[in-house]
Amino acid sequence: MRARLGTALAAVLLVGGCASGSSDGTGPGAAADVRAGDSGGWRGTAIRSGYPLPDETFTDTAGHEVVPAQDASTPVTLVFFGYTSCPDICNVVLANIASALRGATEPARDATRLMFVSTDPGRDTPEVVRDYLDRFDPTYEGLVAPPGTVEEAAAALHVSVERADGSTGDYEVDHGTHVTAFLDGSARVVWSETTPVEDIRADLERLARLA
Repeated sequence: MRARLGTALAAVLLVGGCASGSSDGTGPGAAADVRAGDSGGWRGTAIRSGYPLPDETFTDTAGHEVVPAQDASTPVTLVFFGYTSCPDICNVVLANIASALRGATEPARDATRLMFVSTDPGRDTPEVVRDYLDRFDPTYEGLVAPPGTVEEAAAALHVSVERADGSTGDYEVDHGTHVTAFLDGSARVVWSETTPVEDIRADLERLARLA
């Protein structure tokens, strides 16, 4: 994984991860959607224009159809794109969110759910995703969909996803590694894979208070 731009803003939004292959890491209008110099009191990177949760249809790990924009079950929804065979960053991000939630107040925990969108539908069946997420936090919701659906949803959230070359075998998938936090369906803050757990927790508490 390598950063494409030298600024902190680029490190948050324009990063490819979990693979040694190349990716331009860009999403449409990504840089225009965050406040690079105005945190607004957030520990992560504040969102300027609150783009919505994905409105594509996914399948969750219980086999049910889920449209995040319609079916988010809590006021605070975290969205992360990754895959179960990821050798590094996905595990770090999911563990950090789990740690932040464990140390948060009960109202913050109750107000928050994480949606994990698989970028590797060829290998990540609902069963595989469920087993993987349970290692971090059983409340995490896993979503799978065909590659085109995943790419559309990722682009709307300014997350880069490089489609895998094959559906079987040993390969890595290059994808953006940031987590987007939504409040009542509108994006509010972004965390990179290097955001400290205590900063994530502080933002989660603030989001819960605003809910």
